Amino acid sequence: MPIGNIRPSMAIVYNSNLYAVLTCEHAKLGRGAAFCRVKLKDLKNSQIRECTLRDSDNVQEAFIEKKKLQYLYQSGHFYHFLDLETYEDLSLDDSQVGDNNVWLKDNLEIIGLFFDHKLIDLDLPTSVELKVIETSPGFRGDTVKSGIKDAKLETGVVIGVPLFINTGELIKIDTRTRKYLGRSR
Repeated sequence: MPIGNIRPSMAIVYNSNLYAVLTCEHAKLGRGAAFCRVKLKDLKNSQIRECTLRDSDNVQEAFIEKKKLQYLYQSGHFYHFLDLETYEDLSLDDSQVGDNNVWLKDNLEIIGLFFDHKLIDLDLPTSVELKVIETSPGFRGDTVKSGIKDAKLETGVVIGVPLFINTGELIKIDTRTRKYLGRSR
């Protein structure tokens, strides 16, 4: 594949590894050959690397298939998912799930990313609803602008919430920024 076709958010195979292109900057200098500076995310171990690609490099576009999955349970170091089309049980280990594990709760529907019919990564929803299981009590008169306190959620993650949030409430959280979005209705 010519490097001129590389775009952000596409998947490529480079040096026998599967990467997602985060950013790319194409350049052509005078008489020299064109090149492309890219920031790549390794889809197996989530490491980020920056490199310069030239037309002589062996770069191929990778086809990533997206399927709806449902999170079922965790067993030891493995997380089990159900493919909602084929009802097949799939599993990922701790290293593949990474930091996404703090958002996984029973029956959560997510998108699974597949390469060569193997589950390689998860695409979480941008927000999830989780129950507050532990926080200091709110007091009468606490308002949205008066401050933040820590709250432990049902999956074990601790985030900052407004002072009026109490134990037992269901709240909405942005999975990308780990920020409180509001109460669930």
